[in-house]
Amino acid sequence: MTALARGLILDFFGVLTSNMVEVIGYFEDRENLARGTFLRAWADPAGKDLFAALELGQISQRDWNVGFAELIGVQPDDLMARYLADAYTAHQVLKVAKQARAAGIRTAVLSNSLGRTPYDPYAASDLRGNFDEVVFSTDHRIRKPDPRIFQITADKLGLRPHQCVFVDDTEDNLAAAARLGMTVVFALDEDDVACDLRQIFDLPAL
Repeated sequence: MTALARGLILDFFGVLTSNMVEVIGYFEDRENLARGTFLRAWADPAGKDLFAALELGQISQRDWNVGFAELIGVQPDDLMARYLADAYTAHQVLKVAKQARAAGIRTAVLSNSLGRTPYDPYAASDLRGNFDEVVFSTDHRIRKPDPRIFQITADKLGLRPHQCVFVDDTEDNLAAAARLGMTVVFALDEDDVACDLRQIFDLPAL
């Protein structure tokens, strides 16, 4: 086990779900959009503002549906559900998280929330049943990579940041966590993440 590692904090989208680049690609194909359309809109200042406002609870998911639909040229109805249709559970990562928790490791999910109404992307995951703590950005009006939300999550686990391992698929978030002293794991492939976490926490293969 990595020295002092007593907690595991996981991002949701792209860590406990399918790779988000693939999810976006499948969405673009279904909507007859050119590949790259979604990510270009996400990187646009207007797109960045929409995601930030949603994740901070400043706008509703319906507001995001309307605003982002306009940016990418699709219909807004249930856009979030359409976008996340292929965000399936990353079962290997969830399995190792349960294994770590059973071994006495404190576990948490830390998510920049995409809203829960009208579409709840977390509904099928039983996060509160599978993890010790669940922290949504909307509940605190703070979003990653703000260091305060990493500290809040560590506090909820009863740990200091340097005792925690943080897994995310976004480099800015990982850098912020690392600056607080967390051990970080970059999530690209669920099998690789599961392997890395078993090594860090000295957990046997299942």
